[in-house]
Amino acid sequence: MKVVAFNGSPNREGNTWHALKMVTAELEREGIATEIVQVGNKVVRGCIACGMCAKNMNEQCVLPGDEVNDWVQKMKEADGIILGSPVHYAAMGGAMKSFLDRAFYVAGVNKGLFRHKVGAAVVAVRRSGGLPTFDQLNNFLMYSEMLIPASNHWNVIHGRSPEEVTQDTEGVQIMRVLGKNMAWLLKLVEHGKGAVPPPERESKTYLSFIH
Repeated sequence: MKVVAFNGSPNREGNTWHALKMVTAELEREGIATEIVQVGNKVVRGCIACGMCAKNMNEQCVLPGDEVNDWVQKMKEADGIILGSPVHYAAMGGAMKSFLDRAFYVAGVNKGLFRHKVGAAVVAVRRSGGLPTFDQLNNFLMYSEMLIPASNHWNVIHGRSPEEVTQDTEGVQIMRVLGKNMAWLLKLVEHGKGAVPPPERESKTYLSFIH
C-alpha cells in the first residue's frame, strides 16, 4: 500500500511538512509506503472552467506547463491521499487551491478516480484560521466519496517558525493518532476487497434552483 501526501506550503520543510511527516511516520511504522509531493512553491494555474477534461475523458487537464496531471496520476495509483496546507488569510495556500480545483474536477468527471480511497487533511497555522482551512480541504475529500479517518481532535497544529509545531504537544498527538487511524482504515479497506463489495457508483444528479 502507498499514501501520497501533498505539501501546500511555499516552504519545502516548514511546519506543514513537519505535520505531514508526523502522520507519514505512523503509516511507515505500519509498513505503508509514503511520498510527500511539494506543491506550494510551484506555479499552478487555476481552473478556467473550459470543461475539456469532461469532454476528453482522458484523466487530464488541458492546461499546460505544470505538474497537475502527474499529481493526478500519483493520487490515482495511491491507496491513500493526505492534503496539507498552511493558513493564508484563513484559507489554504493559493497554489494548493489551484491544484486541488483542477485535480479533483478531473478525477470527478473521469468516473471518480479517487472514490473510496482513504483521504485526510492536515493544517499548520500560527494562530487562527485553521478550522476554515481544514474544512476547505475536507470538502474535496467528501465530494469525491473518499473515506476519511479521524483523530482525537481536528487535524490542526500550531507553530510560526519552521519546526515550532513540534512544540505543540497536543497537535503532535493529533497527527500521530491520525496516522495510526489512517493506517488502520487503509488495512480494513485492503482486507475488505473481494469480501465486502462496494456500493455501485451513482451518476451525479444536478438540480438547478433557477427556474
